[in-house]
Amino acid sequence: MNIEEYISSGILELYALGELSGSEKAEVEQMCEAHEEVRVELALIESTMGVLAQHLATAPRPALKDQIKSQLDLKSSEAKEIQMPVKQTEKPFSLAIAASITIAILTSGLAFYFYSQWQSAEDQLAVMIAQNQEVADNYRFVNKKLESLETDVEILGNPNFARVAMNGTENSPGSLATVFWNSNTQDVYLKIQNLKDLTQDQQYQLWAIVDGVPVDMGVFDNGSDLLKMKSVAAAAAFAVTIEPRGGSKDPSLETMQVVGTTEV
Repeated sequence: MNIEEYISSGILELYALGELSGSEKAEVEQMCEAHEEVRVELALIESTMGVLAQHLATAPRPALKDQIKSQLDLKSSEAKEIQMPVKQTEKPFSLAIAASITIAILTSGLAFYFYSQWQSAEDQLAVMIAQNQEVADNYRFVNKKLESLETDVEILGNPNFARVAMNGTENSPGSLATVFWNSNTQDVYLKIQNLKDLTQDQQYQLWAIVDGVPVDMGVFDNGSDLLKMKSVAAAAAFAVTIEPRGGSKDPSLETMQVVGTTEV
């Protein structure tokens, strides 16, 4: 039996009417699955039967509706109002929000506390660093002073240095200074005992008298330290004058403050 003969055999109409046995229904479903022509024909038959059933359907009696309402205890068509249960607010959600706010406040408080502690520690560290720097500066100053004093003691007590006292002139009778001169090494040091203070544009200048000619030995400001001056091999005398700051090529004799002769 080919497909056309199968379709025209009437088995599809019996399938749509539900009049086939289980094995016959299975056979029709297998044929629908295997052949599209059978599947389309069966769909057409079922659609046609549905339309025909609606056209031939008989309307129910009007009294049937009242009978059904009576059985269901529905005397009127008004719908009963049904009270729906009100949903309760989800408390866990509110608790979560409250917990989040609390945690945020605590976190902010802790952050401010630790920031304050850190700021205080930083300030203390800055103070300690400044104090340590001051101690280091004082140590360097004292150490330098001790080295200077050791040099002074070494020079002042060295017999190789000739001590040349320079007394005040008529310009400054109370002035006093001393030159320590080593003729072998030609080193010259100056120790000020008493000289007056000068203006900012003035400076003292030391001169060595060599063969009757003044030789520049360097300029200096008033102070108490032992000053290292320029070297000289031979000198008949030393003198100090007041000169413009930076010194002069030739001494201003009218400003001479102290003078002293050597024994060489």
